[in-house]
Amino acid sequence: MNIHTFDHYGQMSAHAAKIIMDELERKKDLALCTATGNSPTGTYQLLADAFLDDPKLFEGLHVLKLDEWGGLSADHPSSCERYLQEQLLNPLKISNDRYTGFLPNPKNPEAECARIQRLIEKKETIDLCILGLGKNGHIGFNEPAEALHPFCHVAELSEESKAHGMVSELPERPEYGMTLGIQNILSAKRIILLICGNGKEEAATMLLKEKVTPRFPVTFLWLHPNVDCLWVKQN
Repeated sequence: MNIHTFDHYGQMSAHAAKIIMDELERKKDLALCTATGNSPTGTYQLLADAFLDDPKLFEGLHVLKLDEWGGLSADHPSSCERYLQEQLLNPLKISNDRYTGFLPNPKNPEAECARIQRLIEKKETIDLCILGLGKNGHIGFNEPAEALHPFCHVAELSEESKAHGMVSELPERPEYGMTLGIQNILSAKRIILLICGNGKEEAATMLLKEKVTPRFPVTFLWLHPNVDCLWVKQN
């Protein structure tokens, strides 16, 4: 794991955006797995700016949604779908045939996870995966547990996840999420882990111990040979 520390969020975002664009230069049909939330927003905004200067760079980009809150409609302001449409898919003009994502409010969440898993196995080699870090060490909605799910699955959300800024103010917060599993994530050729925001210090400290445990899912990234950890250290 390559650990890069930054003084400011903007510096971290610029570094992440450069990695993504460098990978796009090398592979025009890059398959990018995307997290949502505050951590990657600055990175996505820089990609949107870059698109205005060089739209051809993004013509072959494929996007795979990392996870989704259960029970929210696609146009709900707190859904991962709405976030990605506004922050990435529309600004980069990603067509439907270049986007794969969990339906936000499926009738059968387990069947929806199985559908995404089949699509990944059929066509989605993940070239680059963008991750944020949860305060309890979760990545995606892979929550702390005795054992982690390897593939796409329905996850019961922890209290920490339900306190996430995307949903914390909702009158009824989601009880479950849909997410890529830990093996799906580790199958990516390269991973960028973004660590920023208040309350992440303990999680970062646990990660740096290099002890792999399902009780702290992010530690599984130590098993991957090509991870860039971009960390905005709090003063």
